[in-house]
Amino acid sequence: MRQKLLLSAALLIVALPLAGCNEKSTIASGEDFGPTPKLVEPNKTLLPTVKVSKAVGWQDGAKPKAAEGMVVTAFASGLDHPRTVYTLPNGDVLVAESNAPPKPDSGFSIRGFIMTKVMGYAGARAPSANRITLLRDADGDGVAEMKAPFLEGLNSPFGMVLVGDRFYVANADAVVAFPYNEGDTRITAAATKVVDLPAGINHHWTKDLTASADGSRLYATVGSNSNVGENGMEIEKDRAAILEIDRVNGTSRLFASGLRNPNGPAWNPQTGALWVVVNERDEIGSDLVPDYMTSVKDGGFYGWPYSYYDQHVDVRVQPQKPELVAKAIAPDYALGAHTASLGLAFNTGDLFPESMKNGAFIGQHGSWNRKPQSGYKVIFVPFADGKPSGKPQDVLTGFLNEKGEAQGRPVGVRLDNKGALLVADDVGNVIWRVAPSGAKAAAL
Repeated sequence: MRQKLLLSAALLIVALPLAGCNEKSTIASGEDFGPTPKLVEPNKTLLPTVKVSKAVGWQDGAKPKAAEGMVVTAFASGLDHPRTVYTLPNGDVLVAESNAPPKPDSGFSIRGFIMTKVMGYAGARAPSANRITLLRDADGDGVAEMKAPFLEGLNSPFGMVLVGDRFYVANADAVVAFPYNEGDTRITAAATKVVDLPAGINHHWTKDLTASADGSRLYATVGSNSNVGENGMEIEKDRAAILEIDRVNGTSRLFASGLRNPNGPAWNPQTGALWVVVNERDEIGSDLVPDYMTSVKDGGFYGWPYSYYDQHVDVRVQPQKPELVAKAIAPDYALGAHTASLGLAFNTGDLFPESMKNGAFIGQHGSWNRKPQSGYKVIFVPFADGKPSGKPQDVLTGFLNEKGEAQGRPVGVRLDNKGALLVADDVGNVIWRVAPSGAKAAAL
């Protein structure tokens, strides 16, 4: 029986280029962005639409293309699947080199077999380095001269935040803390567990992290254990959510829910509200559902899995929960269908033009469930009075080559201590640095 299943799976892998072959986007470019994106009817095919870019890396000194008026340089290279970046007060930059933890054996399934092959093709199945690396640019030329292990032996680390003299890491299964003194280049102290995080299957394994302004609370993002609850809702406890954690006593509570895969928690500099980017659901067509960024309300419910983008019911989910759908909050701003938006950083620095002040940089990792492909870029969304105020602008493009192969894939974004943008590229294994071109940038 198992041999027959493997044969069937192999045939499906061969057929992947044909999967959902008649299904493709039908909307004009950009219609799935903004506060009121165009939402077409769901289009569920027998097999999901699959268009995967083979991960090839950057060849012969190639690099992404920066927007007009900007320049991009490699801040650090030769990393091992860098996912997120964090800037310490002294200017040192930390990079989480990480990948998914091993999954528990849940038995063979054709769909699981296919997805494993797809993710491997896209460069997302290498063993996790389980490390945070320190990068130091001592001479201030925009290139790190020092690259050294800062923390090792972690468990698929992703989110990081410093509060006073305590450095917090969101592993795949827990938030842990370490002592830190300014200027430290390595931490060897044992981890102190703050609180467990939902683990197990880890359909979405990334756990991102930030702290409140006063440092008393931590906020951890936790993605769902499924696409739309197909593994049962009992294993979704405290998932598809943001958890608020008391930093001192380690207790946690559900802060917001219905967020399928939230990442990049960041505080809006004008309103003080918590914002995240969210990866929405798959397998109902190239135009559904737009990923988004949104402010997050305490106690707010954002639809997953019962509805999407406000109160559009997903009929695949059984049993339905109309009482929850009625409470679903519409996101603030759509970021395009299947763009896999994973990074969010507000422009609180003074380096970029004044017109970009307080706007949001977003790292879009790129699609697998869409024709044509989407994402594979870093964009900027302007803000005014604490809200998105215009169309997205490309900041970094060119991650796909002329063959449609992935030279790189952007993930986490963060400002350095001079206001330039740092971008983690987990296929190119580079941290890119983006700054305005010309005299202002050259003087740094």
